[in-house]
Amino acid sequence: MDTTKPISLLVCALGGEGGGVLTEWLVETARHAGYAVQATSIPGVAQRTGATTYYIEVFPVPMAQLGGRRPVFSLNPVPGALDAILSSELLETARQLANGMASPSRTVVVTSTSRVLTTLERMQLADGRADVETLMKLVRELSRVHHSFDMAAAAREAGTVVSAVMLGAIAGCGVFPFGREQYEAVVRASGASAAASLRGFERGFAQVRHAGLDPASIVARNDGLRVKPAMTLGAEVPEPVREFASLGYERLVEYQDRAYADLYLKRLLEVIEAERAADPGGTFRTSRETARWLALWMAFDDIVRVADLKSRASRWQRVQRETKAADEDLLKVYDHFKPGIPEFAALMPPSLAARMLAWDRRRQQPWAMPLKVGTHSVGGMLALRLLASLKWLRVRGSRFGTEQEMIGRWLRGVVEGTKRDWRLGNEVAQCGRLIKGYGSTNERGKENLLHVLEHLLPQADSHAIAAARDAALADDAGKALDAALVQHGAPPRPVKPQPIRWMRKPTRAV
Repeated sequence: MDTTKPISLLVCALGGEGGGVLTEWLVETARHAGYAVQATSIPGVAQRTGATTYYIEVFPVPMAQLGGRRPVFSLNPVPGALDAILSSELLETARQLANGMASPSRTVVVTSTSRVLTTLERMQLADGRADVETLMKLVRELSRVHHSFDMAAAAREAGTVVSAVMLGAIAGCGVFPFGREQYEAVVRASGASAAASLRGFERGFAQVRHAGLDPASIVARNDGLRVKPAMTLGAEVPEPVREFASLGYERLVEYQDRAYADLYLKRLLEVIEAERAADPGGTFRTSRETARWLALWMAFDDIVRVADLKSRASRWQRVQRETKAADEDLLKVYDHFKPGIPEFAALMPPSLAARMLAWDRRRQQPWAMPLKVGTHSVGGMLALRLLASLKWLRVRGSRFGTEQEMIGRWLRGVVEGTKRDWRLGNEVAQCGRLIKGYGSTNERGKENLLHVLEHLLPQADSHAIAAARDAALADDAGKALDAALVQHGAPPRPVKPQPIRWMRKPTRAV
């Protein structure tokens, strides 16, 4: 340890994670141990558009040995001159490393492997998540020593906030010349939540001190949710497809009933047989993709599904964990809904649904029913469970029939494409990625898929289908998709008429 320079630490935490408390703990620990310390902070823009960073410097010589002299500290971190970086989120760690804050010959990096998706990641039509392996590669390459584990999971297990786990991690890696008992003494004096904070400290300390643990070997938890084992399928389902097929089957049993899950398996077997004939001894990649996207499409979201998910016991348990509510605390949960005519019409017979939708389109403003349901109350929970029990009505509704017809058209495209060329069938199967979200996003995805199937698939090869799919996922407005369609000999999508709604100008109060 260089006794002529301060030890520098950069802490990166998201909003609400207790980064300020962590900094106070570190400062108090330094003072309790008799060392000079200084801390500064730079607030982030928002909870997920930027981390709040805290910069801490500790002079490694006790104050009693300085002979009255006072060290001079810096107010800001210097890129490449940090001794340690501590971060509660993997992408935030990568951001700091990409900005040159770490040095491969000097910096110890302690990071959580957990992710909180950014706004840009959530906005993508496709899977917009940053690749975790790429982020971890950056951590390994730009650090002298690195420690990584899921701090968020450790905090949940301990019933505390992640800042306590971060404190234990920084204590475990030995960056500062403080003993474990000095850290714990400060935490113990912090107040009523000290017991939970000490549990989190212990987990973070143990994870870093036992550095032989590989982060990849940490078993992912299901947060208390009941996870059913995958069912055993017959020999007609090849091994590469069984994982997704079994999970899809169980999902649809839960979503509707076993008869609906049997329909899923029947549909999947048609694709498997077509791929087996077109590519004997192949990898069944088309069938595997079909098994995934078919299960998701068949389990489309509607008000019955939403009510079911929001009224489950596992959801209440998750809310209790996230709010850290004790047994003696009074917890109230309110859910806000705003169903409109399309949601109600989805459960109606086609003729009645058509009249309801036509009436809604003629209105100056689409009709909606704002609701605030207290799911902590008997009345609110009974209302949701009553709505969740309407699975029998779902299969008689207009949307169910429409969805099944579109699913059938997509599957026919997969089978016909596979018979022509298994690569073409594989690309058509992956077009199931276009179906996602709800409302206008869901409708737009289905319209794009049907246009590709009707106008591009008959004369296209696998490259054209892949280009059209990637264009649709890259551009929400659809301009890239239209360009890709024209490039490969298909007409662009027809322009949809948009109704003009005239709004009365409000009178200004005098």
